[in-house]
Amino acid sequence: MPDYDYQSDVRPFSRVLEDIGAKEDEKLYLGELVNAFGERGFGALMVFFGLVNAIASPIPGSTTVLGAPMLLICLQVAFRRDQLWMPKWALRSSLPRENFRGVVARVRKPLGIIERLSKPRLGFMSSEAAEVLIGVTASILSILVMLPLFGANLFPSLFIALFGFGLMQRDGVAIGVAWVGVAGFGVFVWVAWELISRLFLASTGMWQSAWQWVVALFGG
Repeated sequence: MPDYDYQSDVRPFSRVLEDIGAKEDEKLYLGELVNAFGERGFGALMVFFGLVNAIASPIPGSTTVLGAPMLLICLQVAFRRDQLWMPKWALRSSLPRENFRGVVARVRKPLGIIERLSKPRLGFMSSEAAEVLIGVTASILSILVMLPLFGANLFPSLFIALFGFGLMQRDGVAIGVAWVGVAGFGVFVWVAWELISRLFLASTGMWQSAWQWVVALFGG
């Protein structure tokens, strides 16, 4: 498994992604990504897996597999681990580097714009207590991503990526936008659940009334 020095701690994240994709090795190992992202490890991998899951969300079953390492990363953020730990079998897992290039090509432009606008600010949004809360929330979102629900994991994946970007850049504004998105998504899910529950109860009551009418008709 190759190990390259991408100097990721001092270079723009989008440029590091491009350099990773530019290598000639056909396989890109997860261990290479962990080493490449350096001190940005947790946040950078949240960005990476969040974007990959968001892009792969229309493909049935893909996010169930891709969501597992993302959940492991988010749990470690919640428990405030100093260094990222991944099992050896996960570090040896790989994907075609060509597929990675495709992901980078799709996110390079918007990611570059966000990077230029981003800067360290609102430090309380990325404090130790805030990181724990972000880790817990991102873990819950990762579980949602892993559920086999068509299209329902797109927004949770994007929120995880935005949380990761905010942690990586120490940008409280990005984290704040992620929190607003999570709150809006939560309200949407609650309203949708209420509507579905009421429609189900209404339809159940209608069928019960119809059945009682039939029984009364023939019983009489």
